[in-house]
Parts: sequence; structure tokens; C-alpha cells
Amino acid sequence: MAADSARRRGPVGWWRRRSLRVRLTAVSAAVLALGLALSAYVFVDALSRALVSTIDEGIHQRAREVVALSDAHRLDGPIVTTDNTIVQVVSRDGRIIGATGNTDRLVPLLSAESRAAALTDDGARFLDGRPYGIPGVLRVTVLRADDGVTVIAARSFAEVQGSIGAAAHVMLIGTPLLLVLLAAASWLVIGRTLRPIDALRRGAAEITGTARSRRLPVPEAHDEVHSLAMTLNDMLARLEDAGARQRALVSDAAHELRSPLASIRLQLEVALNHPEGQDWQETAEGVLEDTLRLARLAEDLLALARLDEGRPSRREPVDLNELVSRTADRYGIAADLPAATLTVTGDAMDLGRVLTNLIDNAVRHRTAKVAVALTQAGGPDARMAEITVTDDGPGIPAEDRERVFDRFTRLDAARSRDDGGAGLGLAIVRTTLHAHGGTIHLTDASPGLTAVVRLPLS
Repeated sequence: MAADSARRRGPVGWWRRRSLRVRLTAVSAAVLALGLALSAYVFVDALSRALVSTIDEGIHQRAREVVALSDAHRLDGPIVTTDNTIVQVVSRDGRIIGATGNTDRLVPLLSAESRAAALTDDGARFLDGRPYGIPGVLRVTVLRADDGVTVIAARSFAEVQGSIGAAAHVMLIGTPLLLVLLAAASWLVIGRTLRPIDALRRGAAEITGTARSRRLPVPEAHDEVHSLAMTLNDMLARLEDAGARQRALVSDAAHELRSPLASIRLQLEVALNHPEGQDWQETAEGVLEDTLRLARLAEDLLALARLDEGRPSRREPVDLNELVSRTADRYGIAADLPAATLTVTGDAMDLGRVLTNLIDNAVRHRTAKVAVALTQAGGPDARMAEITVTDDGPGIPAEDRERVFDRFTRLDAARSRDDGGAGLGLAIVRTTLHAHGGTIHLTDASPGLTAVVRLPLS
């Protein structure tokens, strides 16, 4: 705990408390600074290498020209150059036998050992020119000629140093200015990019439980923020629909609870106000009947609340042959079962409630008989088990066969409160089957009605 508190007070905690805009700008500025510094270093280094290479090529070319003159024995006068290149021609015994006018004719720029080392390296080197009366640093190369003669060519490095210094100075001043400009541009661009997110935040803050329109503003640009806003609005729409369904459920449940509670209250008030003429046995039976209706309604509401989570409470193999046969037997109905055992995965108690509700409805509305059958679907649905419950009663009009699955829906007097409960049975059936990955639909049995249930086999 103390370590977490210290971390929150430290640099990491301070950084995490900054806004997203500040952090993105800081990170982008740091990356830009690193990139600009690296680019400046590479530029100055490449410029330096290019200028040094240019000097080396120039003095090497002059040295080769002098070597050619020496080998042709044409060094009979002073050596003349047009680019301020210093040239000395040194004999085998170390005497200067030819030189340009801008250098010493008595002391070679390089000693015998240095000349030998330079010939071995086969490349130019730096030389301090001050001991020879030449200010600054020289770039020197040595070439071999015939008869043991060596040619020394050199050029001042001051111009190159000045060019490199000027470039470094420009980079030293220009890079921070460019970094500031890019950081400011990043701040503005990031702020503009995050503006739709801020609009979403303000829109979300304005949404309340009593707001008429619970939607977030959608930016015009079809980017990730647009997708986020659309997704959040879809989520809000689903939540709004769920809230509306919950409010409707509470309203319908309150309406359904009112009648049995009023009946119980009325019977008890009459019995208490007129005890001398009251049949207490009859009163107790009426109160018990209304209490049982309340208990069934409470159980149905609890079942719907649990099923609204969208998945079965238990997932285990369920033998449909045994389940269908056992449920039909309780109503004295002989179920038509397949030879092969059909098994699904789910909650046996919930699936039993489905069959009980369907068969109970069919028995309640039959004219003479009810048929229950279990088969394996064919064709593209071969991996589905199909259960049918058929009665020969009045049936349901085609336009109402979907509406009966809504909660608290009763169609006519034949499906009245006394006979058909609160209208939650088929809603529980569909919700249970959806939780198991199954479906249900109603078809005409001519006469009567057939409920068709399909469940995926294990």
C-alpha cells in the first residue's frame, strides 16, 4: 500500500494524472526531438565526410599530376597550383627538390618515418600546420614517384571546418525552433482530433435517467471516433430498450399483483366484518387460491429475471427422450419418441419447465387430444432436435402467433386469468430456448395448434 502511494506521488503518478492531450504532445515532441537531433547529427556528419572526401580527392589529384611530372623529369621550375594546394617533392635523401610558392623549401611537411607510414596507409591524414608557419590544420597525402622520390600534397582544412561549424550552428539554432513549431502543430492537431471525444464526454455527462434523448453526438468524419460514437449509441439504444422492457415488466407485474391482492383483501375484510355469517372454509380456500396465483407469478418473474442473463444456469447433457417421455407421462400422454437417443446440453429443469408449459397450454385448450413427438430434424438442420406439441383446440390466429410470446399477453377469454395465468408461460418458454440456443414457433394444425421447438444436439 505504501509503495502504491509513493508511486502515485512520484513522477509516474504525476505523468498518469496529465491529460491525454498533454501526454500525446509530450511523447510526440520527445520523438520529434530525438528524430531531429539524429537527423542533424547525420547531416553534419555526412557534410563533413563529403567535404573531407572532396579535399582528399583534390590533393590526391594534384599529387598524381606532380608524380607524373617527376617521372617525366619535367620538374625544372617552381610548381604552380590554382587551388592553394601545398606541394613538396622530396628526394630519396630527404631534400626538397620542388615545391609550390606557399610552402617551405627546406623542411618537409612530413618526416621520413611519417612519409613511409603515409605511403603504407595509402590515405590522407590530418597535420597541424602551425610548426610549419601555416595556421590551422592541414589535410595531407603522400604518393611515391620514381627514383625514391615522394610527393607531399596538402590543403588547409580551415574552410571545411568553417563550413561544418556554420552547418552545426544552423542546426543548433534551427532544430529547437523546428521542434517548437512541430510541437505546437502536434498540440493543435491532437486537440482537434480529441475534440469529438470531448464532445462525446459532454454528451455522456448530459445523459440522465430522465433524459428524453439519450444519444451521443456523432462526428462527421468516418474515423475511429465515429465508429466509437455509433457503437456507444447502439449500446445506449439497447440499454434504453432494456430499460423500457424492465419498466413495462414492473408495470405489468404490479397490475397482475393488484387483482389477487385486492381479492385476498376483500375476502378477509368481508370475513372480519361479518364473522357470524362467514363460511371460513370457503374463505380460506379463496385466499389460498389467490395466494397460489401470487406464488406462481413470483416464480415466473424470478425465472424470467434469471433467464434474462442469457444463458442456462447449468450446462450438462440432457437426455431429451427421457425428459419428453417423463413430462408427457404426467399428463397421461404417450409421446412419440425416436429409436436413437437425442442429447442436448443445458439445464434439465429449465427444459422440463418448457415442456410442462407447452403441454399444459395444449391440455387446457384441447378439444379431445394432445400429441407430443420428438424427432431429429432433417436437411440442413440435421444437428437439431425437434419437439412438437399439438392440440386440436381453437388454435391461434396467424397474426397473433408471435404476439403470444410477449410477456403478460392473453388473447381471449379462453386464455383468461383464471385459466391461463398471468401470460408469462410462453415468454418463459422462448427466453429459456434462446438461452439454450434453440427456437420455437407456432403453426396451424388444422384444427388446433402445433408448437415446434428446436434445440441443437450435443
